[in-house]
Amino acid sequence: MSLVKLTIKGISYSQTQNGAYALILNEVDGERNLPIVIGAFEAQSIAIALEKEIKPPRPLTHDLFKNFADRFDIVVKQVIIHKLVDGVFFSSIICERDKIEEIIDARTSDAIALAIRFEAPIFTYKNILDKAGIYLKINPTEETTTNENTDDVLSTPEVFKSETTSNTKEDYQQFSLQELYNKLEQAVQNEDYEKAAKIRDEISKKES
Repeated sequence: MSLVKLTIKGISYSQTQNGAYALILNEVDGERNLPIVIGAFEAQSIAIALEKEIKPPRPLTHDLFKNFADRFDIVVKQVIIHKLVDGVFFSSIICERDKIEEIIDARTSDAIALAIRFEAPIFTYKNILDKAGIYLKINPTEETTTNENTDDVLSTPEVFKSETTSNTKEDYQQFSLQELYNKLEQAVQNEDYEKAAKIRDEISKKES
């Protein structure tokens, strides 16, 4: 079976499954997307790994795994989403140490969180993408197929949304860039990464 390389398209709050998020993977040489429902903690861990401005003051679980692996010269070479059963994706982490390769089973959300930290490629098999891949609507004029679990899909992977942040009414437009940077640093120190991501988005708007 042939492998298809994937990239991370974005993360959105699932409007159909309370407390869950939709991680959207995009095939590199095609237009299909692979939506995967993940939990809030895993969504936060993936989003933080994608964020360049947010550096947690203490390592998260996946950061700890990365530090542990680095200490013992273990490298994650690639992640393969190898099975889909009843809507649940199964993945394998391909590791290497002293030129010896090992395959470790993992939840797909954990595997991807680690793949980002190791800058390892993500793959799936063509038959899985044929079965679960979808075409997302890019704009209202395009007639493409959508999936109800991928509503409000983000256009970039740097944005992290949650039910909490979507309901927050605080307006950051009134603050200067320096004030926003100060607030960003304070949010990171308080480990409030959802707030930090929202502030970061406002900084990006002001600097563009």
